[in-house]
Amino acid sequence: MTTTQRDYYEVLGIARDADEKAIKNAFRKLTLKFHPDRNKSPDAEEHYKEIAEAYAVLSDPDKRRQYDQKGFAGVADFTAEDLFGGIDFGDLFGNSGFNFGGGSIFDNFFHRGPRKSHSKGQDLEIMVRVPLERIAKGGEEVVRFHRKAPCVACKGTGAEAGSAARKCDACGGSGRKVLHSERKQGSIYQQITTCPVCRGEGTVIDKPCSQCMGSGKIDKQETLTVNIPKGADEGTMLRIPGHGLAASKPGLPPGDLFITITSIPDLRFQRYGADLWQAKTIKVTDAVLGTEIKIPTIDGHVDVKIPAGLQSDEVLRLKGKGLPYQGSDQYGDLNLRIHVEIPTRLSWKEKGLYKKLRDANEKK
Repeated sequence: MTTTQRDYYEVLGIARDADEKAIKNAFRKLTLKFHPDRNKSPDAEEHYKEIAEAYAVLSDPDKRRQYDQKGFAGVADFTAEDLFGGIDFGDLFGNSGFNFGGGSIFDNFFHRGPRKSHSKGQDLEIMVRVPLERIAKGGEEVVRFHRKAPCVACKGTGAEAGSAARKCDACGGSGRKVLHSERKQGSIYQQITTCPVCRGEGTVIDKPCSQCMGSGKIDKQETLTVNIPKGADEGTMLRIPGHGLAASKPGLPPGDLFITITSIPDLRFQRYGADLWQAKTIKVTDAVLGTEIKIPTIDGHVDVKIPAGLQSDEVLRLKGKGLPYQGSDQYGDLNLRIHVEIPTRLSWKEKGLYKKLRDANEKK
């Protein structure tokens, strides 16, 4: 795929001799106007990426010098880490009232989700479903998952043992080729495409590894034992470093594994945070006269006294019989909703008794 990039100076709307202050002011102004957190237009994210990349190059004297001399070819080898890793944004946005959520404001664009990372492999997210008893007590849980791991035979290089990948002659190792370049009215326009020889990798493998067919990665099933926190909330996420996907380039560490904890649906209860809810149906006579019933809890069965005159859909609270709060010694409650069953089929004898009861109520 070919793309046409706009000149960085044009992107920021500054002159080619702009000083450091002018570059910062232009970037700050454009960020407050076009950042996707503020600008909800469909193309805001892509437009802001262009603004961010232009600032990252022009704000650094060395990168700016290379760009001025060679155009986009001068910065083609820079990774996202090279461009944005050392930039401090505190002086740009510290007093603007614009909260980017901490960290580099470029994290949202260059290190989120499945996008390709140049510093490590992609992160992997899986979900583990555990029973409420495990949530209540915490403890170890076995997790099984598949991932792309570095090939053991070639150590992730993709090259057969005894050989190595070489720099692509077609693109000089940049992974990109400039098809056309021209200067118009003081701006540089270049048409750039992914190198067709190395497919953007910058290297060529002459003798691919027979185990991974040159990819440097193999499918691997892994089994891990993880610790479920006591009282883990729905959606609690555990991070296991180094157990994500293999990096695209050899020598770089794998991504991280993120495990989202969710509880298995339980026929006995409905969970709402640390509270549990349960429904129980009793006969109308028991609601009138009162009774005692046995109900299940996380810790076993308990006897619950139903007071006389209980109305249908009333809730009895069993304090402390729910789940523990995560990171706390306190417990939620078990809420018991009582439904009163109204009989639909009565014998003649039962009907007679209910009529007598109605007559007695009417006399009152």
